[in-house]
Amino acid sequence: MKNSDTLKVTPSGDREIVMTRLFDAPRGLVFDALTKPELIRRWLLGPGGWSMAVCTVDLRVGGAYRYVLRNDRNGTEMGWGGTYREILRPERIVHTERFDQHVYSGESVITTVLTEKGGKTIFTARMLFESKTARDTVLSSGMERGAAASYDKLEQVLQSQGQKT
Repeated sequence: MKNSDTLKVTPSGDREIVMTRLFDAPRGLVFDALTKPELIRRWLLGPGGWSMAVCTVDLRVGGAYRYVLRNDRNGTEMGWGGTYREILRPERIVHTERFDQHVYSGESVITTVLTEKGGKTIFTARMLFESKTARDTVLSSGMERGAAASYDKLEQVLQSQGQKT
């Protein structure tokens, strides 16, 4: 992947993680890939060996989303979801996130901003947790590896979608 080395995962303050990554696609295309189930199913999978069993998106303020990943080897499932608080296409999405399993305590609020420069998009996600402990749990969970794998798949989806337009 051209931009796979651009992922940065940085703690900010006591309760926040900031993730940034460059994608070689216009932000409208990135926005679609973040919000359309037929595209989400192709990239939001983490490391290899997982598939998406459930992917629902009601993209409106107050609308909900729900994802369930299934491990193809042993059938283990991991589900999460939340509600949309703000949607400003194609530049900003604010939503909550809560996992079914006790990955971390409470709910997080994720603010995603897409900034386009020269036909490329800088993706910035600010994840605000209920506590420092929750934030630190996520940082130590290996989430960076899963995010990197998913974003590499997202880059591939964006490239294939860009060829269709």
